[in-house]
Amino acid sequence: MFESLSARLQAVVDRLRGQAKITDADLDASLREIRLALLEADVNFRVVKEFVARVRERALGADLLSGLHPGQQVVKIVHDELVAVLGGERQHLGLTGRPAVVMLVGLQGSGKTTTAAKLAVRLRKDGRKPLLVAADVYRPAAVDQLVQLGDQIGVEVHTRSSGTPTIEVARSGLEDARQRGTDVVILDTAGRLHVDEGMMDELVRVAGAVTPAETLLVVDAMTGQEAVRVAEAFHSRLPVSGLVLTKMDGDARGGAALSIRSTTGLPIVYIGTGERPDGLEAFHPDRLAQRILGMGDVLSLVERVQETVDHDEAERITQRMLESRFTLDDFRIQLAQVKKMGPIGQVLQMIPGAGQMAGAAQAAVDGGELKRIEAIIDSMTPHERRHPETIKASRRRRIALGSGTSTANVNRVLKQFNEMQRLMKSLGGGRLPQGAGLRGLFGRG
Repeated sequence: MFESLSARLQAVVDRLRGQAKITDADLDASLREIRLALLEADVNFRVVKEFVARVRERALGADLLSGLHPGQQVVKIVHDELVAVLGGERQHLGLTGRPAVVMLVGLQGSGKTTTAAKLAVRLRKDGRKPLLVAADVYRPAAVDQLVQLGDQIGVEVHTRSSGTPTIEVARSGLEDARQRGTDVVILDTAGRLHVDEGMMDELVRVAGAVTPAETLLVVDAMTGQEAVRVAEAFHSRLPVSGLVLTKMDGDARGGAALSIRSTTGLPIVYIGTGERPDGLEAFHPDRLAQRILGMGDVLSLVERVQETVDHDEAERITQRMLESRFTLDDFRIQLAQVKKMGPIGQVLQMIPGAGQMAGAAQAAVDGGELKRIEAIIDSMTPHERRHPETIKASRRRRIALGSGTSTANVNRVLKQFNEMQRLMKSLGGGRLPQGAGLRGLFGRG
């Protein structure tokens, strides 16, 4: 989502970081570019104005222009102010009560039902026992959708017969949770195509009936400044305690994420990416700021690896790499591990210095590049996968035919693998060329 904004801001901070001396004119020019980048990303103009003013004030107030490494200090100020705009610190859920009730609200189409299932997965990883309650009685497919998602993730779903009032569904869901011994109730409420009094009145009554520990507003981040207006409308009537921004992997400009905290005062608790059951991330303002500025997000990357990668398999392959015994079979396993970690563009944005390759890498994956690589490796014999140097012209033609690709594709995979092998040898010797393996995997050379 932040690809365009990130590219613009990275160009500014890279230029600043490399300057040993910054004049007033340099600072003015950089702040002008930052202001334009934020406005083009659909960030609220008041937020942009205040942001630029604070950066300028801190830069001049600290007399940075004549200090040591002023460019780097200005970059740090931009980073710190970006973190402040995004909310400062991570917001944790306060799950009080037995069971604790989390009520999800929002407009129709914002992703509430999918978010309910994702939240259940996340809370279960934290040691909780969640129960999903299908309290959207107006959208015919909503109950069925939640039941299917519950089956998919292995979480029980409380439902009532058609025509049961929403308040009764919520109350009976709470009682069902007590009887089951579950400690969290996730209430999926109905949305509307727009904010209306009837919708708000019903949500107010439901909140009064079940006393939620958390009321999370689910907002479609792709709606831009409309997301801010929706958040303000809900917050004026309901005790909204936090926000969930969905579709953060979309192609919108991302202004909502940078505006919504400043304009509403509501913290962003989670961000949703994709349709995967595990596609709900805790929102860390500092980590997102680092991603936007191209500094990577190593902590989130480590967490994702820990959640998705088979550690025994990873250790085995690492040992083979260090011993220069890395084969195409190992390469194939690595590709499968990478796919488990989610969209490759998101993963690359977490690696310092690799963010600029995120767009091209994701485009390659979307274009079927990983599937082609897997098909090519699968079309090789076991001997060829262990000894790729034996794959001459006739074998390459056979592999291309068997995988439904071309000899040029086969040649490229073998070239990529050879580069990976060189990378592993460099790694074993303590010399790791920055981004070399990633360029080898997704490059076209």
